[in-house]
Amino acid sequence: MAFSAPSSPSSPSPSPSSSPRIRVGSAPDSWGVWFPDDPRQVPWERFLDEVAEAGYEWIELGPYGYLPSDPGRLMDETARRGLRVSAGTVFTGLHHGPAVWDATWEHVAAIAELTRATGAEHLVVIPAFWRDDKTGEVREDRTLTAAQWRDLTSLTERLGREVRERYGLRIVVHPHADTHIDTARNVTRFLDATDPAAVSLCLDTGHYAYCGGDSVELIETYGERIGYLHLKQVDPRVLADVMARELPFGPAVARGVMCEPPTGVPALEPVLAAAGRLGVDLFAIVEQDMYPCEPDRPLPIARRTRRFLRGCGV
Repeated sequence: MAFSAPSSPSSPSPSPSSSPRIRVGSAPDSWGVWFPDDPRQVPWERFLDEVAEAGYEWIELGPYGYLPSDPGRLMDETARRGLRVSAGTVFTGLHHGPAVWDATWEHVAAIAELTRATGAEHLVVIPAFWRDDKTGEVREDRTLTAAQWRDLTSLTERLGREVRERYGLRIVVHPHADTHIDTARNVTRFLDATDPAAVSLCLDTGHYAYCGGDSVELIETYGERIGYLHLKQVDPRVLADVMARELPFGPAVARGVMCEPPTGVPALEPVLAAAGRLGVDLFAIVEQDMYPCEPDRPLPIARRTRRFLRGCGV
């Protein structure tokens, strides 16, 4: 089944007369949502109400099953709040090789179908964690073998091509703490081994800083590969303690390692300036990991963050 991406109101593609721009949005993550269903998370209706109230127009779908998975209902709920969808999110473990392809595609296809139905054009791909996000239990070696790197890169290329052909979506791979695509060395190794026509990058400024990377340098060096942004900052003092204790990402978030802009690193103004110099349309989605958090905490932060980003010119 072949599919050509339709023109839609939510497309970030510029018209001949328009200038490239950065479109800012937010995500369930910034409301402490990590799972489809969890009693410590705000109801999805409250998230939608508050993200619109905070001044955002664009959202991501978050964990599949948190927002309504019926396309008609989802579109009704977002449209009546003046919201549009920028991307869906999938989780993959493609370094495990061809044996996991069928299960991976089943997971991806359901989310890609919903993402396409919203008019979005991006699918954020997060690689598998090498240790448990909650318990810290080590699931596998944190360093891939050469064969695993080949499986990861070749199957990610296949995923990008098939998602594009079947659903008209562009995959953007998200470097993430506690995964095999994390540090600058691993990110550049991944980019150098994958086809730019099939695979782009979702640069998460917080995760990249968490793992020691420089977002501005990455944008300036691999600008043609940057297809999407997540705006996030880390608290360097908390991060130093996390690294000293070798804590997994989940407990690190609970300690407040991801902080409210502009109190952390990296500075977002030069990141946005570097992204702007690329001369292409980009989404920049705010994601301040806060799971778990008190239900009244996210909205004031979201309002302040949106005001801060307006001051950055986006």
